[in-house]
Amino acid sequence: MQYLLAAVVGLPLLGAVAALLPAPPGLKGRNPDQAVLRHGVTVTGVVLAAALALAVGFDRGHPARMQATTDLSWIPALRIHLHLGVDGISLPLLVLTALLTFLCALYSYFAMPTGPSPKAFVALLLTLEAGTLATFAVLDLMLFFLAFEMVLIPMYFLIARWGGAGKQAAAWKFILYTLLGSVVMLLGLLLIGVKSGTFDMVALATDNGPKAQLSHTVQLLAVLAIGIGLAVKSPMWPLHSWLPDAHTAAPTVGSVLLAGVLLKMGTYGFVRIALPITPEGMHTFAPYLAAFAAIGIIYGSLACLALVRKGAAGDLKRLIAYSSVGHMGFVLLGIATMTPTGVNGALFANIAHGLITGLLFFMVGALKDRTGSTDLDALAGTTGAALYGRAPRFGGLLAFGAVASLGIPGLAGFWGEMLAMFGAFRPAAGLSRPVFLTFMVLAGLGTLLTAGYLLLVVRRVCMGGHLTAEAAPGEEPLAVEGPAVALPDLARHEYAAWSPLAALTVLAGLWPAALLGLTNPAVQQLLGGGN
Repeated sequence: MQYLLAAVVGLPLLGAVAALLPAPPGLKGRNPDQAVLRHGVTVTGVVLAAALALAVGFDRGHPARMQATTDLSWIPALRIHLHLGVDGISLPLLVLTALLTFLCALYSYFAMPTGPSPKAFVALLLTLEAGTLATFAVLDLMLFFLAFEMVLIPMYFLIARWGGAGKQAAAWKFILYTLLGSVVMLLGLLLIGVKSGTFDMVALATDNGPKAQLSHTVQLLAVLAIGIGLAVKSPMWPLHSWLPDAHTAAPTVGSVLLAGVLLKMGTYGFVRIALPITPEGMHTFAPYLAAFAAIGIIYGSLACLALVRKGAAGDLKRLIAYSSVGHMGFVLLGIATMTPTGVNGALFANIAHGLITGLLFFMVGALKDRTGSTDLDALAGTTGAALYGRAPRFGGLLAFGAVASLGIPGLAGFWGEMLAMFGAFRPAAGLSRPVFLTFMVLAGLGTLLTAGYLLLVVRRVCMGGHLTAEAAPGEEPLAVEGPAVALPDLARHEYAAWSPLAALTVLAGLWPAALLGLTNPAVQQLLGGGN
Protein backbone atom coordinates (compact mmCIF):
# COMPACT_ATOMS: atom_id res chain seq x y z
CA MET A 1 0.00 0.00 0.00
CA GLN A 2 2.78 2.46 0.80
CA TYR A 3 4.39 1.74 -2.59
CA LEU A 4 1.05 2.33 -4.28
CA LEU A 5 0.71 5.74 -2.65
CA ALA A 6 4.30 6.63 -3.52
CA ALA A 7 3.58 5.61 -7.13
CA VAL A 8 0.41 7.72 -7.25
CA VAL A 9 2.38 10.79 -6.15
CA GLY A 10 5.63 10.14 -8.02
CA LEU A 11 4.58 8.69 -11.39
CA PRO A 12 3.10 11.92 -12.80
CA LEU A 13 6.38 13.75 -12.13
CA LEU A 14 8.40 11.03 -13.84
CA GLY A 15 5.91 11.09 -16.70
CA ALA A 16 6.32 14.86 -17.03
CA VAL A 17 10.09 14.45 -17.46
CA ALA A 18 9.60 11.61 -19.95
CA ALA A 19 7.14 13.72 -21.97
CA LEU A 20 9.94 16.15 -22.81
CA LEU A 21 12.17 13.40 -24.20
CA PRO A 22 12.04 12.16 -27.81
CA ALA A 23 9.55 9.35 -28.38
CA PRO A 24 11.22 5.90 -28.58
CA PRO A 25 11.26 4.25 -32.03
CA GLY A 26 8.03 2.38 -32.70
CA LEU A 27 5.98 4.56 -30.36
CA LYS A 28 5.79 7.70 -32.46
CA GLY A 29 2.42 6.86 -33.99
CA ARG A 30 1.40 9.01 -36.94
CA ASN A 31 3.45 11.95 -35.65
CA PRO A 32 5.36 13.09 -32.52
CA ASP A 33 2.42 15.18 -31.31
CA GLN A 34 0.15 12.15 -31.24
CA ALA A 35 2.83 10.16 -29.41
CA VAL A 36 3.20 12.65 -26.57
CA LEU A 37 -0.57 13.05 -26.17
CA ARG A 38 -0.89 9.28 -26.00
CA HIS A 39 1.88 9.30 -23.40
CA GLY A 40 -0.21 11.69 -21.28
CA VAL A 41 -3.24 9.40 -21.50
CA THR A 42 -1.10 6.37 -20.59
CA VAL A 43 0.59 7.94 -17.56
CA THR A 44 -2.60 9.44 -16.14
CA GLY A 45 -4.37 6.13 -16.76
CA VAL A 46 -1.71 4.23 -14.81
CA VAL A 47 -1.95 6.78 -11.98
CA LEU A 48 -5.75 6.40 -11.93
CA ALA A 49 -5.40 2.61 -11.80
CA ALA A 50 -2.97 2.91 -8.89
CA ALA A 51 -5.33 5.30 -7.08
CA LEU A 52 -8.23 2.89 -7.57
CA ALA A 53 -6.09 -0.01 -6.31
CA LEU A 54 -5.24 2.11 -3.27
CA ALA A 55 -8.95 2.72 -2.70
CA VAL A 56 -9.75 -1.00 -3.04
CA GLY A 57 -7.00 -1.92 -0.57
CA PHE A 58 -7.98 0.81 1.90
CA ASP A 59 -9.20 -0.57 5.24
CA ARG A 60 -12.74 0.82 5.38
CA GLY A 61 -13.14 -0.53 8.89
CA HIS A 62 -10.63 2.06 10.17
CA PRO A 63 -10.92 5.12 7.89
CA ALA A 64 -9.73 7.46 10.65
CA ARG A 65 -6.32 5.75 10.74
CA MET A 66 -3.57 6.93 8.42
CA GLN A 67 -2.85 4.12 5.97
CA ALA A 68 -0.21 3.42 3.30
CA THR A 69 2.19 5.58 5.33
CA THR A 70 5.80 6.39 4.54
CA ASP A 71 7.87 8.38 7.04
CA LEU A 72 11.50 9.10 6.11
CA SER A 73 13.73 11.83 7.46
CA TRP A 74 14.50 14.31 4.66
CA ILE A 75 16.07 17.44 6.22
CA PRO A 76 16.93 16.47 9.83
CA ALA A 77 18.20 19.93 10.78
CA LEU A 78 14.74 21.38 10.06
CA ARG A 79 12.85 18.28 11.27
CA ILE A 80 11.23 17.88 7.85
CA HIS A 81 10.14 14.35 6.90
CA LEU A 82 8.97 12.69 3.70
CA HIS A 83 5.74 11.70 5.41
CA LEU A 84 2.91 10.35 3.25
CA GLY A 85 -0.40 8.75 4.15
CA VAL A 86 -4.12 8.67 3.40
CA ASP A 87 -7.26 8.47 5.50
CA GLY A 88 -10.97 8.78 4.82
CA ILE A 89 -10.62 12.52 4.24
CA SER A 90 -7.82 12.51 1.68
CA LEU A 91 -8.57 9.27 -0.21
CA PRO A 92 -11.67 10.57 -2.10
CA LEU A 93 -9.75 13.69 -3.15
CA LEU A 94 -6.83 11.58 -4.43
CA VAL A 95 -9.16 9.46 -6.55
CA LEU A 96 -11.05 12.53 -7.82
CA THR A 97 -7.78 14.19 -8.86
CA ALA A 98 -6.53 11.09 -10.66
CA LEU A 99 -9.88 10.65 -12.43
CA LEU A 100 -10.25 14.24 -13.60
CA THR A 101 -6.65 14.42 -14.83
CA PHE A 102 -7.06 11.19 -16.80
CA LEU A 103 -10.30 12.45 -18.36
CA CYS A 104 -8.58 15.74 -19.26
CA ALA A 105 -5.68 13.88 -20.90
CA LEU A 106 -8.13 11.67 -22.80
CA TYR A 107 -10.18 14.65 -23.96
CA SER A 108 -7.04 16.54 -25.02
CA TYR A 109 -5.91 13.58 -27.14
CA PHE A 110 -8.92 14.20 -29.39
CA ALA A 111 -9.34 17.96 -28.85
CA MET A 112 -5.93 19.46 -28.14
CA PRO A 113 -6.26 23.18 -27.29
CA THR A 114 -4.68 25.63 -29.68
CA GLY A 115 -1.21 26.62 -28.54
CA PRO A 116 2.47 25.67 -28.52
CA SER A 117 4.02 22.22 -28.48
CA PRO A 118 1.94 19.34 -27.09
CA LYS A 119 5.11 18.18 -25.31
CA ALA A 120 5.03 21.19 -23.01
CA PHE A 121 1.26 20.83 -22.57
CA VAL A 122 1.48 17.19 -21.43
CA ALA A 123 4.49 17.89 -19.18
CA LEU A 124 2.65 20.75 -17.48
CA LEU A 125 -0.51 18.68 -17.11
CA LEU A 126 1.41 15.86 -15.41
CA THR A 127 3.34 18.28 -13.17
CA LEU A 128 0.05 19.83 -12.13
CA GLU A 129 -1.31 16.37 -11.29
CA ALA A 130 1.79 15.52 -9.25
CA GLY A 131 1.51 18.68 -7.15
CA THR A 132 -2.21 18.24 -6.52
CA LEU A 133 -1.90 14.58 -5.54
CA ALA A 134 1.03 15.39 -3.25
CA THR A 135 -1.01 18.10 -1.51
CA PHE A 136 -3.61 15.51 -0.50
CA ALA A 137 -1.06 12.83 0.46
CA VAL A 138 1.70 14.59 2.43
CA LEU A 139 1.61 14.79 6.23
CA ASP A 140 4.38 17.33 6.82
CA LEU A 141 3.58 21.05 6.89
CA MET A 142 6.60 22.04 4.80
CA LEU A 143 5.91 19.36 2.21
CA PHE A 144 2.30 20.54 2.13
CA PHE A 145 3.49 24.04 1.34
CA LEU A 146 5.85 22.82 -1.40
CA ALA A 147 3.11 20.73 -3.01
CA PHE A 148 0.63 23.58 -2.61
CA GLU A 149 2.99 25.87 -4.56
CA MET A 150 3.98 23.26 -7.11
CA VAL A 151 0.70 23.61 -9.00
CA LEU A 152 0.98 27.37 -9.58
CA ILE A 153 3.57 27.44 -12.36
CA PRO A 154 1.91 24.70 -14.50
CA MET A 155 -1.49 26.35 -14.21
CA TYR A 156 0.00 29.75 -15.02
CA PHE A 157 1.49 28.44 -18.28
CA LEU A 158 -1.63 26.46 -19.18
CA ILE A 159 -3.63 29.68 -18.99
CA ALA A 160 -1.00 31.98 -20.52
CA ARG A 161 0.01 29.75 -23.45
CA TRP A 162 -3.10 27.70 -24.26
CA GLY A 163 -5.83 30.05 -23.04
CA GLY A 164 -8.24 32.31 -24.89
CA ALA A 165 -8.87 36.06 -24.94
CA GLY A 166 -7.24 37.95 -22.07
CA LYS A 167 -5.07 34.97 -21.15
CA GLN A 168 -1.94 36.93 -20.19
CA ALA A 169 -3.74 39.26 -17.77
CA ALA A 170 -5.74 36.36 -16.29
CA ALA A 171 -2.60 34.26 -15.79
CA TRP A 172 -0.74 37.08 -14.06
CA LYS A 173 -3.72 37.81 -11.83
CA PHE A 174 -3.96 34.13 -10.91
CA ILE A 175 -0.32 33.73 -9.94
CA LEU A 176 0.01 37.07 -8.13
CA TYR A 177 -3.04 36.45 -5.94
CA THR A 178 -2.04 32.90 -5.09
CA LEU A 179 1.64 33.64 -4.53
CA LEU A 180 0.93 36.56 -2.19
CA GLY A 181 -1.50 34.41 -0.24
CA SER A 182 1.03 31.59 -0.07
CA VAL A 183 3.77 33.85 1.34
CA VAL A 184 1.50 34.75 4.25
CA MET A 185 0.52 31.09 4.69
CA LEU A 186 4.20 30.07 4.90
CA LEU A 187 4.69 32.42 7.85
CA GLY A 188 1.84 30.71 9.70
CA LEU A 189 3.20 27.24 8.97
CA LEU A 190 6.68 28.25 10.17
CA LEU A 191 5.18 29.72 13.32
CA ILE A 192 3.52 26.40 14.14
CA GLY A 193 6.71 24.45 13.43
CA VAL A 194 8.93 26.73 15.50
CA LYS A 195 6.60 26.90 18.49
CA SER A 196 5.69 23.20 18.55
CA GLY A 197 9.06 21.78 17.52
CA THR A 198 7.66 19.68 14.66
CA PHE A 199 6.02 19.96 11.26
CA ASP A 200 4.36 16.55 11.52
CA MET A 201 0.64 17.03 10.83
CA VAL A 202 -0.42 13.77 12.50
CA ALA A 203 1.45 14.52 15.73
CA LEU A 204 0.17 18.10 15.77
CA ALA A 205 -3.44 16.96 15.41
CA THR A 206 -3.47 15.18 18.80
CA ASP A 207 -4.35 16.99 22.00
CA ASN A 208 -1.51 15.39 23.99
CA GLY A 209 1.08 16.01 21.27
CA PRO A 210 3.15 19.06 20.28
CA LYS A 211 -0.06 21.04 19.75
CA ALA A 212 -0.24 21.48 23.53
CA GLN A 213 2.71 23.90 23.24
CA LEU A 214 0.76 26.29 21.01
CA SER A 215 -0.65 29.17 23.05
CA HIS A 216 -3.92 30.88 22.23
CA THR A 217 -2.09 33.87 20.73
CA VAL A 218 0.10 31.64 18.56
CA GLN A 219 -2.98 29.80 17.32
CA LEU A 220 -4.72 33.08 16.46
CA LEU A 221 -1.74 34.33 14.47
CA ALA A 222 -1.26 30.98 12.75
CA VAL A 223 -4.92 30.69 11.71
CA LEU A 224 -4.96 34.25 10.41
CA ALA A 225 -1.84 33.72 8.30
CA ILE A 226 -2.66 30.22 7.07
CA GLY A 227 -6.30 31.10 6.55
CA ILE A 228 -5.48 33.96 4.17
CA GLY A 229 -3.44 31.67 1.92
CA LEU A 230 -6.07 28.94 1.99
CA ALA A 231 -8.92 31.42 1.47
CA VAL A 232 -7.37 32.75 -1.74
CA LYS A 233 -7.22 29.23 -3.20
CA SER A 234 -10.68 28.21 -1.90
CA PRO A 235 -11.77 30.90 -3.23
CA MET A 236 -13.44 32.91 -0.46
CA TRP A 237 -15.15 36.24 -1.04
CA PRO A 238 -13.63 38.88 -1.33
CA LEU A 239 -10.36 37.13 -2.30
CA HIS A 240 -12.02 35.43 -5.26
CA SER A 241 -11.61 38.02 -7.99
CA TRP A 242 -8.82 36.11 -9.78
CA LEU A 243 -11.14 33.14 -10.37
CA PRO A 244 -13.63 34.37 -13.04
CA ASP A 245 -10.84 35.77 -15.23
CA ALA A 246 -8.74 32.61 -14.88
CA HIS A 247 -11.67 30.34 -15.73
CA THR A 248 -12.81 32.45 -18.67
CA ALA A 249 -9.33 32.56 -20.24
CA ALA A 250 -8.18 29.02 -19.41
CA PRO A 251 -8.40 26.16 -21.93
CA THR A 252 -11.12 23.60 -21.28
CA VAL A 253 -8.91 21.15 -19.37
CA GLY A 254 -7.42 24.03 -17.37
CA SER A 255 -10.88 25.11 -16.24
CA VAL A 256 -11.83 21.52 -15.37
CA LEU A 257 -8.76 20.99 -13.19
CA LEU A 258 -8.89 24.45 -11.66
CA ALA A 259 -12.49 24.00 -10.53
CA GLY A 260 -12.38 20.26 -9.98
CA VAL A 261 -9.28 19.89 -7.83
CA LEU A 262 -7.23 23.07 -7.32
CA LEU A 263 -9.99 24.88 -5.41
CA LYS A 264 -10.23 21.85 -3.12
CA MET A 265 -6.65 22.32 -1.97
CA GLY A 266 -7.64 25.40 0.02
CA THR A 267 -10.65 23.86 1.75
CA TYR A 268 -8.68 20.65 2.40
CA GLY A 269 -6.04 22.75 4.15
CA PHE A 270 -8.67 24.18 6.49
CA VAL A 271 -9.83 20.66 7.42
CA ARG A 272 -6.40 19.04 7.66
CA ILE A 273 -4.42 21.88 9.27
CA ALA A 274 -6.52 24.69 10.74
CA LEU A 275 -9.28 22.66 12.43
CA PRO A 276 -7.19 20.01 14.24
CA ILE A 277 -3.91 21.88 14.84
CA THR A 278 -5.20 25.34 15.82
CA PRO A 279 -8.73 24.69 17.16
CA GLU A 280 -8.76 27.67 19.53
CA GLY A 281 -7.75 30.04 16.78
CA MET A 282 -10.34 28.53 14.44
CA HIS A 283 -13.01 28.88 17.12
CA THR A 284 -12.28 32.61 17.34
CA PHE A 285 -12.30 33.17 13.58
CA ALA A 286 -15.11 30.72 12.73
CA PRO A 287 -17.92 33.35 12.77
CA TYR A 288 -15.94 35.58 10.39
CA LEU A 289 -15.20 32.65 8.09
CA ALA A 290 -18.89 31.76 8.09
CA ALA A 291 -19.86 35.38 7.37
CA PHE A 292 -17.54 35.57 4.35
CA ALA A 293 -18.85 32.20 3.19
CA ALA A 294 -22.50 33.32 3.41
CA ILE A 295 -21.72 36.55 1.57
CA GLY A 296 -19.90 34.54 -1.10
CA ILE A 297 -22.96 32.32 -1.58
CA ILE A 298 -25.25 35.31 -2.14
CA TYR A 299 -22.68 37.28 -4.15
CA GLY A 300 -21.91 34.39 -6.50
CA SER A 301 -25.60 33.78 -7.14
CA LEU A 302 -26.38 37.45 -7.79
CA ALA A 303 -23.41 37.72 -10.16
CA CYS A 304 -24.72 34.73 -12.09
CA LEU A 305 -28.22 36.20 -12.25
CA ALA A 306 -26.74 39.40 -13.66
CA LEU A 307 -24.84 37.46 -16.33
CA VAL A 308 -27.77 35.29 -17.41
CA ARG A 309 -30.28 38.07 -18.04
CA LYS A 310 -31.14 38.96 -21.62
CA GLY A 311 -28.96 41.54 -23.27
CA ALA A 312 -26.23 41.37 -20.60
CA ALA A 313 -23.74 39.76 -23.01
CA GLY A 314 -22.95 37.28 -20.24
CA ASP A 315 -20.37 34.56 -20.82
CA LEU A 316 -21.48 31.03 -19.89
CA LYS A 317 -17.97 30.04 -18.81
CA ARG A 318 -17.71 33.10 -16.58
CA LEU A 319 -21.13 32.31 -15.12
CA ILE A 320 -20.04 28.82 -14.08
CA ALA A 321 -16.89 30.35 -12.55
CA TYR A 322 -19.00 32.69 -10.41
CA SER A 323 -21.22 29.76 -9.47
CA SER A 324 -18.10 28.11 -8.01
CA VAL A 325 -17.72 31.06 -5.62
CA GLY A 326 -21.20 30.29 -4.31
CA HIS A 327 -20.77 26.52 -4.16
CA MET A 328 -17.43 26.77 -2.37
CA GLY A 329 -19.15 29.13 0.06
CA PHE A 330 -21.16 26.14 1.28
CA VAL A 331 -17.92 24.23 1.83
CA LEU A 332 -16.44 27.06 3.89
CA LEU A 333 -19.68 27.45 5.86
CA GLY A 334 -19.63 23.76 6.76
CA ILE A 335 -16.02 24.01 7.93
CA ALA A 336 -16.79 27.14 9.97
CA THR A 337 -19.46 25.31 12.00
CA MET A 338 -16.67 23.12 13.48
CA THR A 339 -19.15 20.25 13.84
CA PRO A 340 -18.91 16.73 12.38
CA THR A 341 -22.12 17.35 10.43
CA GLY A 342 -20.87 20.58 8.88
CA VAL A 343 -17.35 19.34 8.10
CA ASN A 344 -18.67 16.12 6.55
CA GLY A 345 -21.00 18.24 4.46
CA ALA A 346 -18.06 20.39 3.37
CA LEU A 347 -16.05 17.34 2.30
CA PHE A 348 -19.02 15.88 0.43
CA ALA A 349 -19.67 19.21 -1.30
CA ASN A 350 -16.00 19.29 -2.32
CA ILE A 351 -16.32 16.02 -4.21
CA ALA A 352 -19.74 16.88 -5.65
CA HIS A 353 -18.51 20.22 -6.93
CA GLY A 354 -15.49 18.57 -8.56
CA LEU A 355 -17.69 16.09 -10.43
CA ILE A 356 -20.46 18.47 -11.48
CA THR A 357 -18.46 21.58 -12.29
CA GLY A 358 -15.84 19.49 -14.06
CA LEU A 359 -18.62 18.13 -16.29
CA LEU A 360 -20.03 21.62 -16.92
CA PHE A 361 -16.66 23.09 -17.90
CA PHE A 362 -16.02 20.17 -20.25
CA MET A 363 -19.35 20.83 -21.93
CA VAL A 364 -18.97 24.60 -22.16
CA GLY A 365 -15.55 24.14 -23.76
CA ALA A 366 -17.03 21.73 -26.30
CA LEU A 367 -19.91 24.14 -26.92
CA LYS A 368 -17.44 26.90 -27.71
CA ASP A 369 -15.64 24.60 -30.14
CA ARG A 370 -18.96 23.93 -31.89
CA THR A 371 -20.39 27.45 -32.01
CA GLY A 372 -17.32 29.64 -31.63
CA SER A 373 -18.85 31.48 -28.68
CA THR A 374 -19.99 31.09 -25.08
CA ASP A 375 -21.96 34.34 -25.14
CA LEU A 376 -25.38 33.59 -23.66
CA ASP A 377 -27.23 35.98 -25.95
CA ALA A 378 -25.65 34.35 -29.00
CA LEU A 379 -26.32 30.82 -27.74
CA ALA A 380 -29.95 31.59 -26.90
CA GLY A 381 -30.77 33.76 -29.86
CA THR A 382 -29.71 31.80 -32.92
CA THR A 383 -32.80 29.59 -32.79
CA GLY A 384 -35.80 29.00 -30.59
CA ALA A 385 -34.95 25.31 -30.41
CA ALA A 386 -31.34 25.88 -29.26
CA LEU A 387 -29.46 22.77 -28.09
CA TYR A 388 -32.51 20.55 -27.66
CA GLY A 389 -33.26 20.97 -31.35
CA ARG A 390 -29.69 21.17 -32.65
CA ALA A 391 -27.82 18.59 -30.56
CA PRO A 392 -30.38 16.89 -28.29
CA ARG A 393 -28.03 14.56 -26.39
CA PHE A 394 -25.59 17.38 -25.78
CA GLY A 395 -28.42 19.63 -24.60
CA GLY A 396 -29.83 16.94 -22.35
CA LEU A 397 -26.47 16.33 -20.66
CA LEU A 398 -25.92 20.06 -20.18
CA ALA A 399 -29.36 20.33 -18.56
CA PHE A 400 -28.45 17.37 -16.32
CA GLY A 401 -25.28 19.13 -15.19
CA ALA A 402 -27.18 22.33 -14.44
CA VAL A 403 -29.86 20.49 -12.47
CA ALA A 404 -27.18 18.60 -10.51
CA SER A 405 -25.40 21.88 -9.74
CA LEU A 406 -28.52 23.49 -8.28
CA GLY A 407 -28.63 20.74 -5.62
CA ILE A 408 -31.71 18.72 -6.49
CA PRO A 409 -32.29 15.70 -4.17
CA GLY A 410 -31.03 12.44 -5.62
CA LEU A 411 -27.91 13.97 -7.15
CA ALA A 412 -24.51 14.67 -5.57
CA GLY A 413 -24.97 18.44 -5.20
CA PHE A 414 -27.78 18.05 -2.64
CA TRP A 415 -26.07 16.34 0.28
CA GLY A 416 -23.12 18.62 0.87
CA GLU A 417 -25.17 21.81 0.88
CA MET A 418 -27.85 20.29 3.12
CA LEU A 419 -25.32 19.00 5.68
CA ALA A 420 -23.46 22.32 5.70
CA MET A 421 -26.72 24.11 6.55
CA PHE A 422 -27.56 21.49 9.18
CA GLY A 423 -24.16 22.18 10.74
CA ALA A 424 -24.95 25.90 10.81
CA PHE A 425 -28.30 25.10 12.46
CA ARG A 426 -26.43 23.76 15.50
CA PRO A 427 -22.80 24.94 15.43
CA ALA A 428 -20.05 23.84 17.81
CA ALA A 429 -20.26 24.74 21.49
CA GLY A 430 -19.24 28.32 22.16
CA LEU A 431 -20.29 29.61 18.74
CA SER A 432 -23.30 31.93 18.61
CA ARG A 433 -26.27 29.93 17.39
CA PRO A 434 -28.38 32.98 16.38
CA VAL A 435 -25.49 34.25 14.23
CA PHE A 436 -25.06 30.89 12.52
CA LEU A 437 -28.82 30.58 12.04
CA THR A 438 -28.63 33.86 10.13
CA PHE A 439 -25.88 32.41 7.96
CA MET A 440 -28.00 29.29 7.42
CA VAL A 441 -30.91 31.43 6.21
CA LEU A 442 -28.61 33.30 3.82
CA ALA A 443 -27.30 29.99 2.51
CA GLY A 444 -30.87 28.79 2.02
CA LEU A 445 -31.63 31.96 0.06
CA GLY A 446 -28.52 31.23 -2.00
CA THR A 447 -29.91 27.82 -2.99
CA LEU A 448 -33.06 29.53 -4.32
CA LEU A 449 -31.01 32.05 -6.29
CA THR A 450 -28.84 29.22 -7.60
CA ALA A 451 -31.90 27.37 -8.85
CA GLY A 452 -33.09 30.58 -10.49
CA TYR A 453 -29.99 31.29 -12.58
CA LEU A 454 -29.31 27.67 -13.51
CA LEU A 455 -32.88 27.13 -14.70
CA LEU A 456 -32.57 30.32 -16.74
CA VAL A 457 -29.38 28.92 -18.27
CA VAL A 458 -31.22 25.73 -19.22
CA ARG A 459 -34.12 27.71 -20.66
CA ARG A 460 -31.95 30.00 -22.73
CA VAL A 461 -29.18 27.65 -23.89
CA CYS A 462 -31.05 24.35 -24.16
CA MET A 463 -34.56 25.51 -25.03
CA GLY A 464 -33.72 28.83 -26.71
CA GLY A 465 -34.35 32.24 -25.24
CA HIS A 466 -37.01 33.24 -27.79
CA LEU A 467 -35.48 36.71 -27.76
CA THR A 468 -37.83 38.89 -29.76
CA ALA A 469 -37.14 42.24 -28.14
CA GLU A 470 -36.75 44.97 -30.72
CA ALA A 471 -33.37 46.57 -31.02
CA ALA A 472 -32.83 50.26 -30.42
CA PRO A 473 -32.57 52.48 -33.51
CA GLY A 474 -29.25 51.90 -35.25
CA GLU A 475 -28.46 48.70 -33.32
CA GLU A 476 -28.41 45.09 -34.43
CA PRO A 477 -31.19 42.86 -33.06
CA LEU A 478 -30.24 40.84 -30.02
CA ALA A 479 -31.46 37.64 -31.64
CA VAL A 480 -33.27 36.36 -34.66
CA GLU A 481 -35.59 33.37 -34.58
CA GLY A 482 -35.20 30.91 -37.39
CA PRO A 483 -34.94 27.28 -38.31
CA ALA A 484 -32.72 25.10 -36.14
CA VAL A 485 -29.23 24.60 -37.52
CA ALA A 486 -27.84 21.20 -36.53
CA LEU A 487 -24.69 21.01 -34.42
CA PRO A 488 -22.47 17.95 -33.95
CA ASP A 489 -23.92 15.94 -31.09
CA LEU A 490 -21.89 14.01 -28.51
CA ALA A 491 -18.82 12.38 -30.02
CA ARG A 492 -17.38 9.08 -28.80
CA HIS A 493 -14.47 10.68 -26.98
CA GLU A 494 -16.91 13.05 -25.26
CA TYR A 495 -19.03 10.12 -24.12
CA ALA A 496 -15.87 8.50 -22.74
CA ALA A 497 -14.67 11.64 -20.92
CA TRP A 498 -18.00 12.81 -19.53
CA SER A 499 -19.98 9.66 -18.74
CA PRO A 500 -17.95 8.79 -15.59
CA LEU A 501 -18.65 12.22 -14.12
CA ALA A 502 -22.39 11.97 -14.80
CA ALA A 503 -22.55 8.41 -13.44
CA LEU A 504 -20.66 9.31 -10.25
CA THR A 505 -22.91 12.36 -9.75
CA VAL A 506 -25.93 10.03 -9.72
CA LEU A 507 -24.18 7.39 -7.59
CA ALA A 508 -23.08 9.89 -4.93
CA GLY A 509 -26.57 11.36 -4.84
CA LEU A 510 -28.29 8.00 -4.39
CA TRP A 511 -25.67 6.42 -2.11
CA PRO A 512 -24.10 9.20 0.00
CA ALA A 513 -23.10 6.70 2.69
CA ALA A 514 -20.32 5.42 0.42
CA LEU A 515 -18.49 8.72 0.89
CA LEU A 516 -19.75 9.75 4.33
CA GLY A 517 -18.76 6.34 5.71
CA LEU A 518 -15.16 7.20 4.85
CA THR A 519 -15.09 10.82 5.99
CA ASN A 520 -17.15 10.73 9.18
CA PRO A 521 -14.83 8.63 11.42
CA ALA A 522 -11.81 10.64 10.25
CA VAL A 523 -13.62 13.94 10.89
CA GLN A 524 -14.71 12.78 14.34
CA GLN A 525 -11.10 11.96 15.20
CA LEU A 526 -9.74 15.25 13.84
CA LEU A 527 -12.27 17.31 15.78
CA GLY A 528 -11.75 15.14 18.84
CA GLY A 529 -8.05 15.86 19.11
CA GLY A 530 -7.00 12.41 17.94
CA ASN A 531 -9.56 10.55 20.04
